[in-house]
Amino acid sequence: MTTLKELAALLNISVSTVSKALNDSHEISENTRIRVKELATKLNYKPNRIAQQLKTNKSKTIGVILPTVTNPFFAEVLHGIEKTATQSGYDIIVCLSNETFLKEERSLELLSNGSVDGFIIAVARESQVEAKTEHIKAAIKSKKPVLMFDRVIHDIECNKVIVDDFQSVYEATEYLIIKDKRKHILLVSNIEELSVGKLRIEGYTKALEDHKLETYVLNFDHAVDMDIETKIYNYLKANPSIDAILSIDHITGIVAINMAKKLGREIPKDLSVIGFGYEHTQVLSSPKISIIHQKAHNIGEMSTKLLIENINNEELNVRTIVVPSELQLSESVQ
Repeated sequence: MTTLKELAALLNISVSTVSKALNDSHEISENTRIRVKELATKLNYKPNRIAQQLKTNKSKTIGVILPTVTNPFFAEVLHGIEKTATQSGYDIIVCLSNETFLKEERSLELLSNGSVDGFIIAVARESQVEAKTEHIKAAIKSKKPVLMFDRVIHDIECNKVIVDDFQSVYEATEYLIIKDKRKHILLVSNIEELSVGKLRIEGYTKALEDHKLETYVLNFDHAVDMDIETKIYNYLKANPSIDAILSIDHITGIVAINMAKKLGREIPKDLSVIGFGYEHTQVLSSPKISIIHQKAHNIGEMSTKLLIENINNEELNVRTIVVPSELQLSESVQ
């Protein structure tokens, strides 16, 4: 394996000059940088990551802790994280909490031993519902930068990247009221106990209050409700006045379309439906569902950029970045 010393000898320059040239230092002329990089490429030079870590006390690795990757939202965020990390010369280590506090705590402890320079995390359902936050606070106290996205704990001081969940649902609800002329709008949710779910329900409730309309909310208890299809079917059958559905998670909106059709309801003539999702969500239902597009890939990109900025500047002021969502209308609204 070619070393910095060998490159320096072949080019008749110092090891320091070679190192600076490979790192695009402004101290080195463009001509020298080109010569060094061409030879490094020709000889297949690879930097010694262990030596770099010892020298800089940085691993150039980011720890990513996700609740799940079966949810397309988190999978898309992860894609944005990985792409941006690679472009910035970082690797990632991904751990799944499987929505449990203990798994999340163990992942933080495992990676806090010097394996990573910082963390990107969406908090596990159990950690958020039971307000278990000491493990995250401990990571921050250990001087490991922590960035939360989507599911965040607002009283923990760290960088955050979020969607304006309240406003995005408020605007979607108003669309159903004003444009689609709907009066009986059902909100369906399986995330009502999470921070994002609470904000989305508040946005829905406020929009209906502003227009003096009644609220209809169908929540699912994860410990009890295993058959979402049956519960939505029975609710719609028992409440024929429902003329619109707003789903605040990525799956129940599609289920609602299927159950409404099963009951003979015509979409969007009899029932309008809007859900949360990403662009490919719309091809999973017929008619195609209208969605609040969360821009998950952008969330991953922004999270990674902000964390790396924090890694390189520990004095960076804590910020919350709001990634704007977009209401994408399709065949499930009038």
